Amino acid sequence: KVPFYIMFVPVALGHGARRLHLSAAYRAKAKVSMSRFEPTSFVNYERLQSNVEIVRKRLNRPLTLSEKIVYGHLDDAHNQEIERGRTYLRLRPDRVAMQDATAQMAMLQFISSGLPKVAVPSTIHCDHLIEAQIGGAQDLARAKEINQEVYNFLSSAGAKYGVGFWKPGSGIIHQIILENYAYPGVMLIGTDSHTPNGGGLGAICIGVGGADAVDVMAGIPWELKCPKVIGVRLTGTLSGWTSPKDVILKVAGILTVKGGTGAIVEYHGPGVDSISCTGMATICNMGAEIGATTSVFPYNHRMRTYLEKTGRGQIAALADEYSDLLVPDEGCKYDQIIELNLDELKPHINGPFTPDLAHPVSKIGAMAEKNSWPLDVKVGLIGSCTNSSYEDMGRAASVAKQALDKGLKCKAQFTVTPGSEQIRATIERDGYSKILSAVGGVVLANACGPCIGQWDRRDVKKGEKNTIVTSFNRNFTARNDANPATHAFVTSPEIVTALAIAGTLNFNPETDYLTAPNGEKFKLVPPSGDELPARDFDPGQDTYQHPPADGSSLNVEVNPQSNRLQLLEPFDKWSGSDLENMVVLIKVKGKCTTDHISAAGPWLKFRGHLDNISNNMLIGAVNSENDAVNKIKNHLTGEYGGVPDVARHYKASGVSWVVVGDDNYGEGSSREHAALEPRHLGGRVIIVKSFARIHETNLKKQGLLPLTFSNPSDYDKIRPDDKISIRGLKTFTPGKPLTAVVKHSDGSEETLQLNHSFNETQIQWFQAGSALNRMKQLQH
Repeated sequence: KVPFYIMFVPVALGHGARRLHLSAAYRAKAKVSMSRFEPTSFVNYERLQSNVEIVRKRLNRPLTLSEKIVYGHLDDAHNQEIERGRTYLRLRPDRVAMQDATAQMAMLQFISSGLPKVAVPSTIHCDHLIEAQIGGAQDLARAKEINQEVYNFLSSAGAKYGVGFWKPGSGIIHQIILENYAYPGVMLIGTDSHTPNGGGLGAICIGVGGADAVDVMAGIPWELKCPKVIGVRLTGTLSGWTSPKDVILKVAGILTVKGGTGAIVEYHGPGVDSISCTGMATICNMGAEIGATTSVFPYNHRMRTYLEKTGRGQIAALADEYSDLLVPDEGCKYDQIIELNLDELKPHINGPFTPDLAHPVSKIGAMAEKNSWPLDVKVGLIGSCTNSSYEDMGRAASVAKQALDKGLKCKAQFTVTPGSEQIRATIERDGYSKILSAVGGVVLANACGPCIGQWDRRDVKKGEKNTIVTSFNRNFTARNDANPATHAFVTSPEIVTALAIAGTLNFNPETDYLTAPNGEKFKLVPPSGDELPARDFDPGQDTYQHPPADGSSLNVEVNPQSNRLQLLEPFDKWSGSDLENMVVLIKVKGKCTTDHISAAGPWLKFRGHLDNISNNMLIGAVNSENDAVNKIKNHLTGEYGGVPDVARHYKASGVSWVVVGDDNYGEGSSREHAALEPRHLGGRVIIVKSFARIHETNLKKQGLLPLTFSNPSDYDKIRPDDKISIRGLKTFTPGKPLTAVVKHSDGSEETLQLNHSFNETQIQWFQAGSALNRMKQLQH
């Protein structure tokens, strides 16, 4: 066994910074270039501690863990106004990560900024553009061929601007971050809503839109509304069929899809130590489904072990040295407390159609029968960024092996998505892949795949009612397979495996029996699995491209005829006047996620081409006028058409428009295309009852006005054929509501008060036409 030799060398990087070097011995053992660590992984606990001491003295109170890490990254700890839920913080995150679907627009915006190189360590991860069809190797080869133009763009842009590039097949962004970049106390932003996965390693990792990433890469302080803090106190111990996933499934049922909005969820208490590091990551990952800014766990021995096992033993030693900094202060106050006894927690399964509809597994069969949800499980899918750790795969394999030993295979189709090349190689070496394949599983590429709709599903027709169970994080209508009749349920990998073997929702592995081919009835024993591999991880193939020291002479080509990539043109500035007589493009009824606003799946291929992807704008949203999707009235012609087509006609005719929406508008993915598309097609204002955090910020970044009804019932006063004017823009100031004058077609008028959350900087974005326009103004 070759030992890991790692040493820290002090370098001139500001007070207390230390650079991580991995020894030649480790690199030789790993058989890969580990250069991804060398130039950029700085652990600076001294600065974090200094800022925390300044803030603690100013506030004169104990701090929560999330406050320590967030306030520890303040641009100006001495003078920053700090009030939870009210003030905007100016922060200096340590690094940026981007997945390939959002990186295209982020890098296009960075190119538009005119800056020569990124100011903070940044990486691109190719995980979203690989469609699950046949199996891992074939699907990866097909993706490389189909997406060659995009991969070449991202690779060359990364090389030119100093961004590391993880090639297709390397794995899912969040697993790569956990294995390489997250560590206790770091602040990382990522252009994906499940970036909070890194909270499993005691990090503050926050999902953002591409424009936010551009700010950080440009060296500009990043703004975040000072989060409230929800404390989840864990007692007891996980055991039996109950898994870390059940913690967040239960919390989602308590808080709902918007209960965490504007808050960081901070887990603490004696129950934390019974959860593995990757299990904590699972919980933080799915915290995105409750609208939380992020989630985090306090530093403990489980994190230390994981750091050591992934070649970062010296970071673990430093974290031990600064451990008081990486846990909450005694006596700190939370805005809300949830108590959860892990001894009493039962396995859960959430769905269908929303991730907060929580059921104990023991009751899901009866609930399905009562609600006419299909009982037969057509497909079981394990893996994804939420649940693809070594421990997850081991526990699923332990369930599968019991069935195989009795001569049983899955009744349902079964797929397995490894989270990273390291996980794929290690579970293959250790025999887990063989067991999961033998029970009927198809091992897919190290990528997002079906979790984000990258699934060429052929076993059911579109519109055919059916049930699937997954270990994913999100189960919105049509998300996984583009079929609105698919009932998707999310649960743990071990429960997915058990239900795929049984072939029905009406099966509780804690109490029910399976029947072997010889007629023998048997019960599954609770799953087991090693937290980490006994023989260390096998890193597999080298999939990382390190940027050159100087990429200034390199070229980044974008073909003007391309249908995949398109250079950006600046949006127009605010005219200086109120917005008058805008038509209502669509009044949206009910849940409207970013999947409804800008669908993924087959549309992912256009994520680098704003005009082409705008053809999916709001095609999944329900029109309140007729309960139809993608069918709205064109008030210039009187005819009905698709939402993007009508929007394009309004834009060509010089008519501005608004969207009216319901509660938690824009929940789900961080995709900024859901903001770019309305802006590109002539939208000016989005008026709703309430917004999801990331989407509201994305709209502001692109020069739109996200506004909320002062009285939520005013939503009912808006009619599809109204004309709306927004007044008060000449005196647009933080905290001062705007006014909507609503003209009905019968000649009557109503005046409504609209609230906003803009601060001074964000108002300047609106006036300049976008945050990127404002950045360019400041450069001159």
